[in-house]
Amino acid sequence: MDSIIGTKVGMTRIFDEHGRDLPVTVITAGPCIVCQVKTGETDGYRAVQLAFGERKESKTSRPLMGHFKKAGINPARVLREFRTDAEHQVGDVITVDIFQVGDRVKVVGTTKGKGFTGVMKRHGFHGGRASHGKKDQLRAGGSVGASSDPSRVFPGLKMAGHSGAARFTARNLKVVKILPDSNQILVLGAVPGPPNGTVYVTRQV
Repeated sequence: MDSIIGTKVGMTRIFDEHGRDLPVTVITAGPCIVCQVKTGETDGYRAVQLAFGERKESKTSRPLMGHFKKAGINPARVLREFRTDAEHQVGDVITVDIFQVGDRVKVVGTTKGKGFTGVMKRHGFHGGRASHGKKDQLRAGGSVGASSDPSRVFPGLKMAGHSGAARFTARNLKVVKILPDSNQILVLGAVPGPPNGTVYVTRQV
């Protein structure tokens, strides 16, 4: 198994053996329980479904409760399926031990939601000039198209709107430290999402 579910704790820094200051993100990864195993004979593809976290039975729907009871595990907060050819059985526990220092991983998460933002913050527009009679167009987007031809705004035009809260993948991050006692891994650099946000860590080949 090359993947695990976790939560982002936050960023800090550590020093390597050469005294270099390394910015790292701390991720609490696992333990995850194998909830379902899919095979080519029964499902048409091979995959493993992992369960992570805890959830109250009163907050769990009946279909999910039946799914968890069939697997013989407690209700979990996150269910995620990963494609893999590794052999696993329902009930197996996946921990941070699947990774080693020096591994390259990709981390998938949901970026911080920023709400409704303007074009400068959302798309990096430089804004209008602040002199020569321009006083009301400092942060505006400017023209969105011609009038008579084509008489419409083209789809995909960069405008103000909802920003953030989107799926994002940070690739080629290096594992610099593993803390098995606290189920934590430290990866070099930043990963998407706010503290306590759910992330999916997968070893890159």
